[in-house]
Amino acid sequence: MTAALAVAAALAVALPAPAFAATEPTPTPTPSIAPGTTVFTLSPVSNGIVRPGDALTVWLSIQNGTDAELAPTEVTVSLGRTPLGSRNALRDWLGGDLGEAEVAPIATKPLDSVAPGTDEESALTLAADDPALAGLAPGVYPLAASYPSETGPVTSTSVVVVPDDSRAPVAVGIVVPITAGPREEGLLTSDELAELTAPDGALTSQLGAVTGTDAILAVDPAIPAAIRVLGTAAPQPALEWLSQLEALPNTRFALQFGDADVTAQLQSGLERPLAPTSFTYAMSPDDFTAATPSPEPTPTTSPTTSPSPTPTDGSALPSTDELLDIGPADRAAMYWPADGTADTGVVKTLGALDTDDTASLTVIPSATTRSGAAGGTVSARGLVGDADVLVYDSDVSQSLLEGSELEQTWLRGAPLTAATAYLAFATAESSGPLLVTVGRGEDRSRLGLGTAITAAAAAPGVEPRTLATLASADPVGVELTDVAASPERAAAASALVGDEGELGRFATILDDPSLLTGRERASMLQVLGVAWVGDAEWPTVLADHRDATRTTLGSVGLLPTTTTNLFGSRAPLQFWVRNDLPYPVNLVLYASPDNLRLDVQGETPIVATPQSNTRVDVPVQARVGRGEVTLTLQLRSPAFVAIGQPETVDINVWADWEGVGITALAVVIGGLVVVGVVRTVLRMRRRHRRADAAGAGEAAAEGDGAEGEGAEGEGPDGEGPNGEGPDGDTAEGDTAERDAADSSGVEEPGHEASGRPAGDDGGEK
Repeated sequence: MTAALAVAAALAVALPAPAFAATEPTPTPTPSIAPGTTVFTLSPVSNGIVRPGDALTVWLSIQNGTDAELAPTEVTVSLGRTPLGSRNALRDWLGGDLGEAEVAPIATKPLDSVAPGTDEESALTLAADDPALAGLAPGVYPLAASYPSETGPVTSTSVVVVPDDSRAPVAVGIVVPITAGPREEGLLTSDELAELTAPDGALTSQLGAVTGTDAILAVDPAIPAAIRVLGTAAPQPALEWLSQLEALPNTRFALQFGDADVTAQLQSGLERPLAPTSFTYAMSPDDFTAATPSPEPTPTTSPTTSPSPTPTDGSALPSTDELLDIGPADRAAMYWPADGTADTGVVKTLGALDTDDTASLTVIPSATTRSGAAGGTVSARGLVGDADVLVYDSDVSQSLLEGSELEQTWLRGAPLTAATAYLAFATAESSGPLLVTVGRGEDRSRLGLGTAITAAAAAPGVEPRTLATLASADPVGVELTDVAASPERAAAASALVGDEGELGRFATILDDPSLLTGRERASMLQVLGVAWVGDAEWPTVLADHRDATRTTLGSVGLLPTTTTNLFGSRAPLQFWVRNDLPYPVNLVLYASPDNLRLDVQGETPIVATPQSNTRVDVPVQARVGRGEVTLTLQLRSPAFVAIGQPETVDINVWADWEGVGITALAVVIGGLVVVGVVRTVLRMRRRHRRADAAGAGEAAAEGDGAEGEGAEGEGPDGEGPNGEGPDGDTAEGDTAERDAADSSGVEEPGHEASGRPAGDDGGEK
């Protein structure tokens, strides 16, 4: 049956062959080749498999990448009668080493001229009864095609595989990655998902290629997570794609999020690869609804069958594990480092990272094993020290990758024939199950990827098996070669981890720090994706990501300040906090003056509104004095993490010292008034004592000289002889004399207040 299918496929390709000679071919766009070069390809049909009784059909093609037309030529096809003896001989022959085997011409084929920028292809068929095919025993036979040119013969090499159907089939696992290619952001957007899961989208092609096969799926969990975080807002094609993925019976394992490079992470000093922390930043509660039954109809309402969506709160959002789930039949604790990067240290570290009592398995290429590097075949199940590994055949996998990325049937057969030939040697030499992959290609069509999977699954002597079968096989000891580390990627991973730590401290300003840290973790894992390895744009992507992180770290801070004049003893100082984040942030403003002219509130709590500037009032009180004060301002998170750069502001203090001076003067004046009052009271008391003493003396004098005084003409009321009253001059003189006596001080003993002889030294003047 298999032989019949192969013959049918060969005939299907061979039938149109005469048309190439009879008609002018229509130029077709040339696949991507180096400008200024030409590529000649010999591509067998049916992956080069020719059983006894089968015809041999090959494609011959010339791709012209020059600016000149290639002249018509005749191609000669040659076949060797002696099979290649080893995998190394096969590798050398396919690499163009014509000294590895002897071949003899078996057919010729003319090719028309090739216009610049186009290609020319034609099919050649060798009949099943051709003597060149007769008597070929099982093996891998060298095949070549050549044509003359001005610089010498141009040759392309391939092989013919004659299978040994009597040998028992070998179990082979075929790993197919389900990835979205290199990315910078943590999650695919809705528009990107709609494009990738459209009928002609890359993810649709990948899923279609593995449907109905026994391929082992290596799924990037970032893809289902990107669909699930959108909830009901996810594009319908993406939801259908996810349902199809979950429904597939294929065994599978999860890659790192974003297919992040585990080697770079471990070589940067991490003890284990990083994993996503939170996707809260990407989810909206409104997109996650719970269907609730409609209320029972009442006589005034009509019944309805449509459910009423009820928004859920944040607690009903799916967990991180639910978002990352890749479907049933998965195996935990699987790691697939970038091809050829994991050395013994990395493998042993990964081997110790068991998950849920499941021993870890690390997928590595045979080219990094000593046996594989020497050209030997390495069984799938192995041990590196105590670390369990799955070893995939590098030669077969590289050929499958090349075949899966080609759109042209007349080119795809060349690498797929090489894969079949390498598998022929592997199945003949292996003592256990084998593992192959189709590589981490991108933008592969469903036909290209599906054909590569089929080439491995339908190769002679192969029987596809599941991941569980390979993992349960008896392991054999494997020794790794010295693998050169990539200091650039390790340094990049270390820098990203450092930036993440700084952002984690900064995120303490949020009620939910994961709104920042979750986004950062997802994005940095994407930047470390294996798809970026060897990409010339990756340094720019890395720099852009780090710049974006620094922008986030600088999104909150104090606006620049200017010199401030402070009048009065109390007044709040006003500052502004800039918040460019889409979330409110919690801050504390710490203020400290450089001298004692100001008393400043040291801590001022702030809740800065999203994407705006928030005013902050800091109460201050001026002390006595006038001068300049420099105030140092620093924002900190509630966890005391410095946010932004400190700011300084010069404040000219004009304290209310006049009021203080007036108060002091009032106290002095008040004191003087009190002293004056006391002295006045004392003086009045002395005056009364003198007055009392003077009154007693006058009374005695009046009694003794009443007669004399009457002769002088004084009236009984002290009026003068001319009738002056008490307000007359005489009365005024007496009064003034008494006042002068009162103010003179203490009286001397033995003297009276009045009636002293004039000119007495002790008298008062």
